[in-house]
Amino acid sequence: MAAAQALATRVSAAREAASSDPDASACALRAVIRAPHANDADCLKIKEEALHHLTDLLVQQQNASALRDLLTDLRQLFVAIPKAKTAKIVRSVIDSIAKVPNSTQLLLEVCKEQIHWATTEKRTFLRQRIEIRLAMLHMQSKDYPAALDLIGKLLTEVKRLDDKLLLVDIHLLESKVHHALNNLPKSRAALTAARTAANAIYIPPSLQADIDTQSGTLHAEEKDYKTAYSYFFEAFEQLSALDNPCAVVVLKYMLLCKIMSGDASDVSAISSSKGGIKYAGADVDAMRVVAKAYQDRSLQGFQATLQSYSRQLSDDPIVHSHLSALYDTLLEQNLVRLIEPFSRVEIAHIASLINLPVGSVEGKLSQMILDKKFAGILDQGVGTLEVFEDAAPDVIYPSALASFDSLNRILASLSLKVY
Repeated sequence: MAAAQALATRVSAAREAASSDPDASACALRAVIRAPHANDADCLKIKEEALHHLTDLLVQQQNASALRDLLTDLRQLFVAIPKAKTAKIVRSVIDSIAKVPNSTQLLLEVCKEQIHWATTEKRTFLRQRIEIRLAMLHMQSKDYPAALDLIGKLLTEVKRLDDKLLLVDIHLLESKVHHALNNLPKSRAALTAARTAANAIYIPPSLQADIDTQSGTLHAEEKDYKTAYSYFFEAFEQLSALDNPCAVVVLKYMLLCKIMSGDASDVSAISSSKGGIKYAGADVDAMRVVAKAYQDRSLQGFQATLQSYSRQLSDDPIVHSHLSALYDTLLEQNLVRLIEPFSRVEIAHIASLINLPVGSVEGKLSQMILDKKFAGILDQGVGTLEVFEDAAPDVIYPSALASFDSLNRILASLSLKVY
């Protein structure tokens, strides 16, 4: 008891010194963690508290290398505490390293080191979870083959153990990797496998929200924005109840679905609701401005928004993909509106009206003609566009084909009666 009180006093003193002398505070906390012959239950609890304060302090200092060294120093402590507690501490320190900016490469090295140590110590539970984290880092680094290779090995091993919760995590990550590779059939199959495993057990609300978010993402890829919105809404409700910072990203996807489905007028109402006000900020503002530009059919406003909110829009691959499609739709609508009064018009004149380069406008008009968005032809020799009137539907050929179908049915019935 006396040893525990002494350690508690040292931890309190170190915390008080954190604001004035963070380096001295970190050294004092390390000394508490390394204290020999103080491994009874009370002392271990105080050491865990000191470790928590030390990791927070190192994250504030953005000292990722010190957090890496801390994992090595803690191995002496891991001998005295249960394996489950060890796994929790290791994963907590790895999460702390992830909070330091530009630490992805270091985090990859740390995960590989910890996997090697866990394999040597035969800590299977810990190794498997760090391998999931490593596969996630490979995905974030766009090293998709490495991520899929690691996921494949994990699936083979975990299926034998029948660890349903871990299977949900692995299949969900597999779905995200295949989605990043634009392999939607395999992404849907992996998500279905994750849902099947999740139905057999209780899963945390945060994991259920992650599954719903991935479901919404895949439905959005299929242009089913109403279903995608419902999944994103379910995920947002759960994350908001947990005060999870990821809720604002899901809210952004909800607003994106409203814009893509043509209900841009609903964006203002959603962002002004209780949930929208709670997460008011740059992400919600960006989607509100995008909705305004879409309603005004303003290409200039749309492009200005993408530049002003590049981190919220262009840096998010899901939002960027759908907004690119939205920009093409908006461009087509503007071009159709501009060429509507003309039967023959110079491409340079259309480009000046829409304030875009002639080459871009010419390429888009050519694509629209091939996609049969309107009837026309480009005369590149003189730089003009000829627009044709819509041909009247031919009523003779469909009737003739219908007659042939009727004759085929009559002949088929007669042949049955004969035989």
